[in-house]
Amino acid sequence: MEQPSTNGVDTDSPPPVQNLRSKFEQLALDQSPKSRTRQSNGKQMDFLDPNSSPCPRPRATSSSSSNGTPFDVSNLRASSSSSDLKVGAKRPPPPPPPSRSSKIMSNSSTLPPTDVSAALLRPVPLPPKARSRSPGIPPSSSTSHERPQQLSSKHKFTSVPPASRQPPSVYPSDTSSKPPVPPRHAMSDASFLRPQTQNPDYILDTEFRTISPFSEDDIGEVTPTAPPTHPSRRKPVQPSSESSLASSESDISVSSRSTRTSSRFRTDTSFTSSSTSPAPPPLPSRRPAPMASSSSEESSNSSPHFPARSSVAIPAHVSTPDSPSPSPSSSTPEKTERKALGSGKLPPPPTRTIGPGDKLPAPRRPPTPDYSDEESGEEEVVVNPLPDCSRTSRRPPVMSFHYANVEPNIHIGQSATVSVAGTTAVVAGHHQVKIYDLSLSDIPKLCLEMKTLVGKDYRIQSMEFRPSAQKADRGFVLWLGTKEGHLHELDVRTGTVVATKYSAHSHAIVYIFRHGRAMVTIDDSGKGLVWAPDASGGEDITLTQTTPRVVRIGEHVSFVKIIAGKLWTATRSETQHLPGTPSANRVPVLRVYDIFKPGNPSRSVVPSEQVGAVLGATLMPGSSGIVYVGHEAGSVSLWALDKEDGYPLCVEVMKISNSDVICVEGVNDRLWVGGRGGFISAYDVSAKPWVVTNSWVAHPALPVSKIAVDHYGIDKIGRLCVVSVGRDEQLRLWDGLLGLDWVDEELLKYEHTFATRRPLKVLVVSWNLDAARPESLATGDPANVNFLCDALRSVDSPDIISFGFQEVIDLESRKLAARNLLAANSRNEDGLSDRVSSAYRRWNDRLTMAVRQAMPDVAYSDSERERGAIRESYITHIKRGMGGRYGNKGAIISRFVLDDTSICLLNCHLAAGQNAVPQRNGDVTAILERNALFPVTHFPFAYVGGGDGTMILDHEIVIANGDMNYRIDHRRDAIISSIRSNDYTHLLTHDQLLREIKYNRACRFRGFSEGALSFPPTYKYDPHTNDYDTSEKRRSPAWCDRVLWRSRVPTRVKQVHYRRYEVDVSDHRPVSAAFEVVVKCLEREERVKVKMAVQKSWVEEQSRLLGEAKKFYVRQALI
Repeated sequence: MEQPSTNGVDTDSPPPVQNLRSKFEQLALDQSPKSRTRQSNGKQMDFLDPNSSPCPRPRATSSSSSNGTPFDVSNLRASSSSSDLKVGAKRPPPPPPPSRSSKIMSNSSTLPPTDVSAALLRPVPLPPKARSRSPGIPPSSSTSHERPQQLSSKHKFTSVPPASRQPPSVYPSDTSSKPPVPPRHAMSDASFLRPQTQNPDYILDTEFRTISPFSEDDIGEVTPTAPPTHPSRRKPVQPSSESSLASSESDISVSSRSTRTSSRFRTDTSFTSSSTSPAPPPLPSRRPAPMASSSSEESSNSSPHFPARSSVAIPAHVSTPDSPSPSPSSSTPEKTERKALGSGKLPPPPTRTIGPGDKLPAPRRPPTPDYSDEESGEEEVVVNPLPDCSRTSRRPPVMSFHYANVEPNIHIGQSATVSVAGTTAVVAGHHQVKIYDLSLSDIPKLCLEMKTLVGKDYRIQSMEFRPSAQKADRGFVLWLGTKEGHLHELDVRTGTVVATKYSAHSHAIVYIFRHGRAMVTIDDSGKGLVWAPDASGGEDITLTQTTPRVVRIGEHVSFVKIIAGKLWTATRSETQHLPGTPSANRVPVLRVYDIFKPGNPSRSVVPSEQVGAVLGATLMPGSSGIVYVGHEAGSVSLWALDKEDGYPLCVEVMKISNSDVICVEGVNDRLWVGGRGGFISAYDVSAKPWVVTNSWVAHPALPVSKIAVDHYGIDKIGRLCVVSVGRDEQLRLWDGLLGLDWVDEELLKYEHTFATRRPLKVLVVSWNLDAARPESLATGDPANVNFLCDALRSVDSPDIISFGFQEVIDLESRKLAARNLLAANSRNEDGLSDRVSSAYRRWNDRLTMAVRQAMPDVAYSDSERERGAIRESYITHIKRGMGGRYGNKGAIISRFVLDDTSICLLNCHLAAGQNAVPQRNGDVTAILERNALFPVTHFPFAYVGGGDGTMILDHEIVIANGDMNYRIDHRRDAIISSIRSNDYTHLLTHDQLLREIKYNRACRFRGFSEGALSFPPTYKYDPHTNDYDTSEKRRSPAWCDRVLWRSRVPTRVKQVHYRRYEVDVSDHRPVSAAFEVVVKCLEREERVKVKMAVQKSWVEEQSRLLGEAKKFYVRQALI
C-alpha cells in the first residue's frame, strides 16, 4: 500500500484500519441481535474489508465507495490510533476532548467553502432515498479524507491560506434504509483539534479561535453547519427515509444561515488574531431527538442530512448575535421552522443551590459606595424610636436619713438578698443576717448567725416582710426562706426567731411575696404555697397555725412577680413563634396565674412584636391600667389590664435603650429602668415620645440587678425611698420623688428676683482651610483679601470672638500622619508636632493681626492669658480619627465661666462620607458624653442639669461649630439646579443634619438650634473657582460647615446673623454666626431666701405625692 511521506513519523507498523477491528466495532458485532445474519458462505464478514457486503447497519469506512470499488489507499485518512505513529520528540499533552455536540461532519464539495472545526471524523452515510433526491450528488461518486503530506509535530500549528480550505464529503455505498452510524473520532490523538481543508497539501492551522460551544457568531461569509447528534444506542430506531430526512431537516439546514454552529473550536476566515474563551459548561446527557415527518422535497443543491440532535439551551450570559440571512442559492420548498433560541429541554447549569425551606438569598445590589464621598439619592426617612434625652438631668437623687445628710455605704456581699422598711435595712447572705438602722450609721446594729438562731447553718436565699394587722409590727417581722426548704420568722427589733416551719418546701425557696395580708412562697421546682388568713381575717398568718394552699407553676422560672393580684412568670427556654413573621422570630411566653382564686386556669400570653427575654415588670401609680415589662435588647412591652377576661393583652412595644432592660420599677409618675452600664434612668411615659428626665450613674460600670420601692417607708419616714442593688455589691438609696430637680425647676422660675442679667455679643467663625496658608489670603480676589476684616466687622464690637478652623494641615499627607502618630520624640510640650505647631502659630498670628486691624479701638486678648474676667477657663480636645489615636477628626473644646453663666465653645470635625451618618452621630455622642472632660468646678450655680462642669452638656450655653460633614441626600443635578434657582427650602428637607435632629431622638444634637440656611451650600468647590466639584468623584454640594447652639433657657441666646463668605482658596466656604447672649450674676443672699421658700413649697407637694402613692399601693395590696 502506498504510504505518504512523513517527517518524524515511523510508518513501519501496518495501519490498524486494514486488518484490525477496533473495540467499538467488536462490541457492536457481539451485541447485535442480528449477528447471525452477518455470516456469508460459512464465515463471518469482515467489517474492515472494503469489498464485503454491507451489514444491517451500513458503515462508511475510509476505503469504501458507493459502488463497492475500493478507494486508492493513498486517500485513506490519517490513523487515529497512537500505536501507528511514533514521534521521535516528546509531544506536548493533547488538549481535553471536545464535547459530542462540538463535532462537525464534512459537507458536500458542491457547497461554498465551509469552515469545519472537527477533524478526522468518520464519514456519515446518507440514506439511499436522500441520495436519489439529490441530483447534484452522483450516486456512485464519493470523496474521502486525504492524509496530510506533512504530518510532523513541528507543523501541527502552521497556518494555511483560507482559500485552500474545502470541506471533503464522503457518501456510503450502501442503499439500506437503516439509520446512519454515528461518526467515531480518536480521543487519544491531538489531531482532532485540526480543521479540515480541501487542499491535498494542507497544513495544520494554529490561528484558530476558541469559541464557546453555545456561541452563534457567524464566521465571515461561510455558511455554518451544525454537528450531528448521536442517536441513542440503547434503543435503535428504524424510521423511513422520509422521516429520517425530515428529522434532520428540522434541526439542521446547511442551506440556511439561521443554523448555529456549536463546535467548541472554530476557525476564523479572517485569521487576524486568535482568541481564547473559558472552558465550556458541562455536557448535557444525550437524549434521542424527536423525529418529525415531512413530505417536502429537498432542493437540488441540498447537502446530506445528519441525524437530528436535541437542542441545547444557551446560557443568558452568552452573547447571541443575529444569524445571517439565508443564502440566495439555497431554496427549499417547505421546511420545518427551527426551534426558538433557548427552547431546548436542557436548561443551563444552576449557579447556586437553595435547599427546601431555606430563605431566599438577598437580592444582589450594587456595591456599597465609597466611604469618602459618593453621590447618593433620596432615602426614606426612618424615625428612631428611642426616647428624647436632650434635656436629661444627670444629678443623682441621693437619699440619706442621717442628720449630717451623709449617704450610707453598705456592702451587701455576693448573692445576698435585701429588704428595706423605713430606716431598717436587712441584708441576708449565706448563713448570716445583718440588720442596719440607717438613721444612725451604715454599721449593722445586729449581726446574726443562723447557727445561733436555729441551731444549724441554713443558707438564706429569699426574704420578705410579713403583713401585720397591727401598725406597730409592720416592717419588723421578716420571713426567711432557706436553701433546704425551711421557713423562719424573724423579729428584727429583737433579733430572735419567733416561728419556724421546717420542710415547708422540698426544694430551695427562691421567692417570697407579700400580697395584702397573705404571703406566697415559691421553690425552685415550681411549687408554690399561698399562706392566707382565715375567712374572718382577724388574725395574722403564722408559720405554725396557718395551713397553706398549694399551687403549681413552671420549673426554673427566670422571672416571677405578683402584679395586679396575679402571678406573672416567664422562662427563658419557653418561646413561641410570632404569627405573621419568619420562623426564626420567636418571642417569650408569659404565663399569668390567678393564684388567689382557686380553680381559675392560667393563661399564656405573648408580646405583639419581636422582643427579648423577660427580665422585669411593674405597675405605675400614674397609669394603673398598664403593665410595663422589660426585655433584653432594650425593649419595654406595654400590657393592658382592662380586658373582659381579666388577663393582660400586649398593646405596644417601645424601644428605649440599646442595652438590656434588666429591672424596671414604677415610682410616682416615672418609670425607673436599670441597665447593664450601671445607669438608672427615669422616663416620663406620659409624653409621646417618651422623655428621659433623669439618668445617673448608680453602680459604676456594673449592671443594676434590682430596683425596689420601700412601701412601708411612706408611713414610717414620710419619704418614698427606692432601693437599688448592683453587681458592685453596694446598696444605694434614692429619692423616688426627685425632690432636688423639682426645687431647681422652681428656682428657675424666680431667678429674676435674685439675679441680674447683661447681654454679650459673640462672634463665631468656622472654616475648613484645606491646608491653606495665611499668605493665600493676601493676593487674588478681593473677597480673599477682605475676608477676615469682613467677618470681624459683621457684628459691631463683639465681646467674644471664636475662630474655629479645621484641616489646618494637610490631612492627606501620610508622612505627616505617621509622624504625629509614631514620632513621639518630635513632639513638644503641648503634644503637637513641630509642623502642626508652626501652622497653628502662623494662623494665630494672622488672626491676631486681623483683629487689631479691624477693631483698633477695642482691646482683645487670648482667653488663656486673661484670667480676671473669665474664670474656670479650660481647653481640651478629643480625638476621633483612627480609633481615637489621630486628630484628623474630633473636637477642640473651650469652656469658661462668665459671671455666673458657664459657656462652652466646641469646634468639631466629624466623619466624612455621603453615607457616614451613623459615624457622624457616633462622633457627636462620644464628644458630648465624654466623662471627666474638665476638672470639677467651684461654681455649682453656673451649671445645669445637676452637673458639676465636667461634661459639655453641664454648661448653660453651648455653641458648636465646625465641618460637621452632614450632606444632602439628593441627586447632584437636582441640588445644583435648586442652587441656581435659589430654592434652598427644597434642599432643607433632604439635609441629613436637620433630618437627624427631627427624626432621630438618639441624636445628641437634638436640643440644639440652628439659624435659617439662606445661603448656598459651602461644600465642595474646586479651589480657586466658583464651581462645585468637577473631579471624578463629583461630590454633591452640601452644608457641611454649620454653627449650632444650645441654652438652658432658649430665650437667652438670639442669633444676629448666619452667613457665608466667598473665599476660594479652599474647597469649603467659611461661615460666621453672631449671637446676643444673656449672662446672669447671682445675688447669693437673696437666692438663699428664695430657695428656703421653695423648699417649704416642696414639703407640701411631697405630702400630696406621697398620699397618691399610698392609695395606689393599697389598691395593689402592697401595704
